[in-house]
Amino acid sequence: MKAHTKETQETITPSKALQFLQEGNQRFLNNLKLNRNLLEQVNDTRDGQFPFASILSCSDSRTSTELVFDQGLGDIFSVRLAGNIASEFAIGSLEFACKYLGSKIIVVLGHTQCGAVKGACDGFKDGNITNLLEQIHPAVEREEVTTENRTSKNLNFVQNVMHHNVEYQISKIYEISPLLAQMKAEGKIDIVGAIYDVATGEVKFKIEE
Repeated sequence: MKAHTKETQETITPSKALQFLQEGNQRFLNNLKLNRNLLEQVNDTRDGQFPFASILSCSDSRTSTELVFDQGLGDIFSVRLAGNIASEFAIGSLEFACKYLGSKIIVVLGHTQCGAVKGACDGFKDGNITNLLEQIHPAVEREEVTTENRTSKNLNFVQNVMHHNVEYQISKIYEISPLLAQMKAEGKIDIVGAIYDVATGEVKFKIEE
């Protein structure tokens, strides 16, 4: 499997990029992977990169996007931050990937058992972690179903907040980046949410209708 070139990347649509990711996760679930010569891909990408997808994911050591989507060197522009937070710097990275590197899709990837989400649910504070978790707090407030035991010990509450957090971080992308919002409106890219299950390895996409 060769690394993408500018020519092959230009043939990929946002829907095709999503399909590539879905198919890759299915291979991962079936313990299969495409045959890649990684050293050859190192050589193929030494003069440039043409990632077809950009993924904003958590820094959690269990959520390596290249592995769970069975992709090779140069395929994914990966932005990782605890809690998959759409910070100004993360969004700037996504803008660079889409406008200047040609990525066709942005995926905001949350995951089950997220420590950052649990910390936000508990109002945890310590050093710079405090400021980070504050970026997830709006998702905690959006969860209005749970009226009691709104802590990390309530797994249903954590799960609900995790879903809200993916949606909230996507809304931040639209709010902070007119550039990406315009690219989405013009059909040049898609922006979708997804959830990775650390217990099964499955990624479920939250597709806007």
